[in-house]
Amino acid sequence: MDGASSVDLVVFAIASFAASLVAGLAGFAFGLVAAAVWLHILTPVQTTALIVAFGLLVQGFSVWQLRRALRLGRLLPFLVGGAIGVPIGAELLRWTSAAHLRMAVGFVLIAFSLYSLARPKLAKVTAGGRAADGAVGVLSGTLGSATGLGGILPTVWCGLRGWSKDEQRAVFQPVAVAIFAMTALWLGGTGLLGRDTLRLFVIGLPAVLAGLWLGLKLYGRLDEAGFRKVVLALLLLSGVVLVV
Repeated sequence: MDGASSVDLVVFAIASFAASLVAGLAGFAFGLVAAAVWLHILTPVQTTALIVAFGLLVQGFSVWQLRRALRLGRLLPFLVGGAIGVPIGAELLRWTSAAHLRMAVGFVLIAFSLYSLARPKLAKVTAGGRAADGAVGVLSGTLGSATGLGGILPTVWCGLRGWSKDEQRAVFQPVAVAIFAMTALWLGGTGLLGRDTLRLFVIGLPAVLAGLWLGLKLYGRLDEAGFRKVVLALLLLSGVVLVV
């Protein structure tokens, strides 16, 4: 974004605000919302670097807000599984296309969201225990390092488990942050932060913080049914974005 116009900077700030508002409200989808706009005005390298920087900030703050609901025993299988899955996903990139993986995930999300919205009373998944949670962690780590979508599967799985909205966010948000951090370390983030990218970070930071604040305020007003509908709608939108 060298020599960016004032219009581009305004669009960048608005997209930053919208992405953090969605993340504050639903607990995920910052990268999907931001990239949908940023990729039209920023380079892919800048987009990736800013999603990592802002994403960790937004998710980390949200996790801190929910710290009283965190349960290490529940998180551990997902985190261990994620650590196993991250190098698998990185290796997967050597012989498959990340674009194809994103498209496949998009179709699954569309089908799952439409089915869940049409049939609101799905039976809770209680089988599998920690082994099933760990398997989801492995798949999440694999998908995260291969496509950058490490938070999608834990979001779906927590909903299927039938946990409350605070319980869900207290799992899928820290898991997403951990997978994000492990992926960045594994793949190596050297060379991503140039002077222009740092300037964009400073410009976008107030909008991101404002959006996060408003999103968390709106989250506090959602009941369980409302939260479920918001998550399913965003999963559906995410699937469409990935496929198109």
